[in-house]
Amino acid sequence: MMSGKVRVLIVDDSALVRQLLSKGLGSDAGIEVVATAGDPYAARDHIARLRPDVMTLDVEMPRMDGVEFLRRLMPQYPIPVVMVSSLTQRGKQITIDSLNAGAVDFVAKPTTDVARGLKAMILELCAKVKLAATVDVSHWKNRRKELPKLLKASGGALAESTDKVIVIGASTGGTEATRRIITRLPAGFPGIVITQHMPPGFTQMYAESLNRESAMQVREAKTGDRVAPGLVLLAPGGKQMRVIRSGGRYEVICEAGPKVSGHCPSVDVLMESAARSVGGNAIGVMLTGMGSDGARGMLAMARAGARNIAQDEASCVVFGMPKVAFEMGGAKRLVPLDDIPPLLVGMLTERAA
Repeated sequence: MMSGKVRVLIVDDSALVRQLLSKGLGSDAGIEVVATAGDPYAARDHIARLRPDVMTLDVEMPRMDGVEFLRRLMPQYPIPVVMVSSLTQRGKQITIDSLNAGAVDFVAKPTTDVARGLKAMILELCAKVKLAATVDVSHWKNRRKELPKLLKASGGALAESTDKVIVIGASTGGTEATRRIITRLPAGFPGIVITQHMPPGFTQMYAESLNRESAMQVREAKTGDRVAPGLVLLAPGGKQMRVIRSGGRYEVICEAGPKVSGHCPSVDVLMESAARSVGGNAIGVMLTGMGSDGARGMLAMARAGARNIAQDEASCVVFGMPKVAFEMGGAKRLVPLDDIPPLLVGMLTERAA
């Protein structure tokens, strides 16, 4: 745990935005803005000289966008980064790619009611900057190549597991964690449903990003979509996703509703529906995230016969949701992130045997 103030570098091509962010972050007693930069080239000099604890980074910049900067920076100077994202289509895509390139989290710039929206954004940014300061990003140093997909591990047994449903919940750090799982699974893997805490607009971009890298098909879910082998359904931002049984198959319902456990979409909503509709045919996976969303739902899944696991502390960005799920008894095992894909294959082939 850090002591003293979190030292922050602000990177944005707009002098006005740099001023607003500097004033906003500086108003927090736990944060010190050590420098600002108008482009990634000046930012790199500040990082090498000042060694800030956290960097806030504008998504869209004229000389080099955020994701390209991160791809060059993180293998040499790993630093926790919080993206400051626009809500344009390009801005959303760069944000998702930046999370895959090493950013810890992001905040969205306000587009309506700017005065009130700016105040809310600053509060969110302060909280995420302080959280980012606790994250160990050293694994990005000289990052090794991704592990291969488990195409040979599935054998023929997965064909007999088509009635199984994998239910995944994630929050802070979850975009990278989920990617490292989904991109290693074979095309015929049983259907997967995911709730990742993310606002409207970003979930579609994230699903498209995963789809480009995965053997399985990945898409943002819509009501009536079937949970089927080879398909990953991601809960849309701003809607609650539930699994239901329709005749002999599983489907999802996605509809607007209030926040549950502080979130929409909520992991609790998804997992409680899986407990009711899927029961012992489900496997639950709780990934990195702040808070306790999903712990109650995962416990319901366990009581309905599901076998559940959670990401271990060492590989989590934030050991919040997995910790509570494990302590409540919903998750029976804590597992390193890179061990989760082969473990899922093993759990399915055991049941199919």
